[in-house]
Amino acid sequence: MIKKTIVAGLVLLNFCIFTSKADNLIYMDKKQPIEKRVEDLLNRMTLEEKVGQMNQFVGLEHMRGAESNLSEEELKNNTANAFYPGVTSFDVERWTQEGLIGSFLHVVTIKETNYLQSLAMKSRLKIPLIIGIDAIHGNANAPDNTVYPTNIGLACSFDTTMAYTIAHQTAKEMRSMNLHWTFNPNVEVARDPRWGRVGETFGEDPYLVEKMGVATTQGYQGNFGPNDVLACIKHFVAGSEAINGANAAPADLSERTLREVFFPPFKAGVDAGAGTLMTAHNEVNGIPAHENEWLMEDVLRKEWNFKGFIVSDWMDIEHLYDMQHTATSLKEAFFQSIMAGMDMHMHGVYWNEYVCELVKEGRIQMSRIDESVRRILYAKFKLGLFDLDTYCDPEASMKVRLCEEHRQTALNAARNSIVLLTNNGILPLDEKKYKKVMITGINANDQNIMGDWTALQNDENVITVLDGLKMVAKNTDITFVDQGWDPRNMDPAKVDEAVRKAKDADLNIVIAGEYMMRFRWSERTGGEDTDRSDINLVGLQQELIEKIKASGKPTVVVLISGRPLGVEWIAENVDALINAWEPGMYGGQAIAEILYGLVNPSAKLAVTIPRHVGQIQLVYNHKPSLSFHGYKLSENTPLFPFGYGLSYTKYQYGIIKLDKQEITENESVKVSIPVTNVGDREGTEIVQLYIRDEFSSVTRPVKELKDFTKVALAPGETKIVEFTITNDKLRFLGKRLDQMIEPGTFKVMAGSSSKDEDLKTAVFTLK
Repeated sequence: MIKKTIVAGLVLLNFCIFTSKADNLIYMDKKQPIEKRVEDLLNRMTLEEKVGQMNQFVGLEHMRGAESNLSEEELKNNTANAFYPGVTSFDVERWTQEGLIGSFLHVVTIKETNYLQSLAMKSRLKIPLIIGIDAIHGNANAPDNTVYPTNIGLACSFDTTMAYTIAHQTAKEMRSMNLHWTFNPNVEVARDPRWGRVGETFGEDPYLVEKMGVATTQGYQGNFGPNDVLACIKHFVAGSEAINGANAAPADLSERTLREVFFPPFKAGVDAGAGTLMTAHNEVNGIPAHENEWLMEDVLRKEWNFKGFIVSDWMDIEHLYDMQHTATSLKEAFFQSIMAGMDMHMHGVYWNEYVCELVKEGRIQMSRIDESVRRILYAKFKLGLFDLDTYCDPEASMKVRLCEEHRQTALNAARNSIVLLTNNGILPLDEKKYKKVMITGINANDQNIMGDWTALQNDENVITVLDGLKMVAKNTDITFVDQGWDPRNMDPAKVDEAVRKAKDADLNIVIAGEYMMRFRWSERTGGEDTDRSDINLVGLQQELIEKIKASGKPTVVVLISGRPLGVEWIAENVDALINAWEPGMYGGQAIAEILYGLVNPSAKLAVTIPRHVGQIQLVYNHKPSLSFHGYKLSENTPLFPFGYGLSYTKYQYGIIKLDKQEITENESVKVSIPVTNVGDREGTEIVQLYIRDEFSSVTRPVKELKDFTKVALAPGETKIVEFTITNDKLRFLGKRLDQMIEPGTFKVMAGSSSKDEDLKTAVFTLK
């Protein structure tokens, strides 16, 4: 009884002390500058509350679902689902009410986002939660949201305006659900198609990745208004060129390669004001990214002046102890990561306890904790979380999500992301000529068309390829042979059925590729943590296509995949090949419209497609010595080069002209080239500008993309396309990794792809 009285007295005393300051709660006064509000709040916080702001948890419903589906052993290697052994969802609720949790992720319903915020509002200081989600191509991880094409398809459109629009619309849908922070854009440069996450990236070229990443970042963040969210540039750095193409495997790269290839998109994202950055799973040259002081402090903070906060990836600080073994305990792992520059921990229960101990022991100074908490609080104030309505209305939310404007954007983006790779003249299809069409393949009638990072959506919001064909080819007799969704377990009998029916059809369409849906996490063949030792079609898909082609009837193949696939036989033998990537919720309609000519394809490859796994690594911007000897028993050229893509019309490039033949360092060169539509239908051409420094003190790539533009042309129309080459496009890293420009000759190349035969050239000299 005495203890209870004492405790009650202390609680009352604390309440009185706090409420005595209530007349001057600067942090609650929205008229005050953010910096002043942050400092006022920081000064009121206990150590435990500060450390709690640095910690993130998965949502309550996610915890409960994972508990029922995963064993503790399975939990160790799972990077999609989580719960906390020995901890209940009720514990997490209590910690939230006590102000000991600052953030959540994997929360996918308004009911839960509102509930979690209501718990936070019961805490002493009423600090709102910042709730993050992997909204990679729309807020697709939550049901009833617009699902756009994934990043790799978006990059193939070379459309930065579309990238901005998609990000802006995604932010609106997120905020309508009380979500504030997306773990996107992924600005890693994709250099290995075995890596399962190629589809999350904007491709293999640093310049294209940079431009798409900046547009996406700006689209999310806007002016930090009530409909904007925090962007997160990730994963810093080089996770896309890990050994053997395996996610989280070591990256062993020179500093030159890091600075020339991988750093530029991140630097551009920082300059664009990205609010957060996520470190990579991997170790970089022997030092895990999550404790890499050179990356986080020297490069990011001091060299680039990054002002936002850094978040870890999924339990990767723990991996310093249990996988990478640079820390002797979890506590030591937390110490190493914080002292190297980490601000927020994703995710787990031991963080609060051990980090508080480290501060009390004097190993981490309170000033270091304050640095991180200051950055996190600043982001919360910047987003208006302290000043706007804490809760959102489900009815109002659905007026934003899946609205007609967003649906139209998803459809247009899909149309512009699909690459026509081969066509012997069969496309566009003539409905009068091909009256009986057989369609088959694992991706012919499945929500998998939406791609990775997508939850199951209501069927009425997804148009599969079969749906699209029925919409577009209304007078065609369409036969569908279902091959199931799983390429690894295809039924030979269903393959035989498709082959039989192929003989009776006028035309056969096979929708092949990979399986990416996350609700069957362990059964996927593409996407995060689904790396492969080859890039062939999985299962009986190749056999299916070859047998259908052998029927003697015209055959068209469409690929649905997040990574480039080695389809050399298919490219050389079928009548037409389309790479649709992961085109989103309206992908089926867009594919059908392209097949039947309602839409003229315009997309160009954002990655090189190799012939087979033996050509990895194969990128267009390689060094001159790459093919000096080459392979002896196979082709050295790619199956399809970067920047390549066909149209239903023809474009003719005229003579390239430069306004100057010689310049000094402070001058620029204007490039002009006429482009004519010599075909019989309207089209849009993506004109690409490349530069080669012909002689330099360090080896330079054979060509580098330096600019691009999209040109709409009517039949017979000519437009003069102009580019300006400024001195920043001529800079490179010298022998001491310093930015420099050397005098000499530069080759300018403009055309329809990175392939030499597709480029017109001119030369100028820098004095």
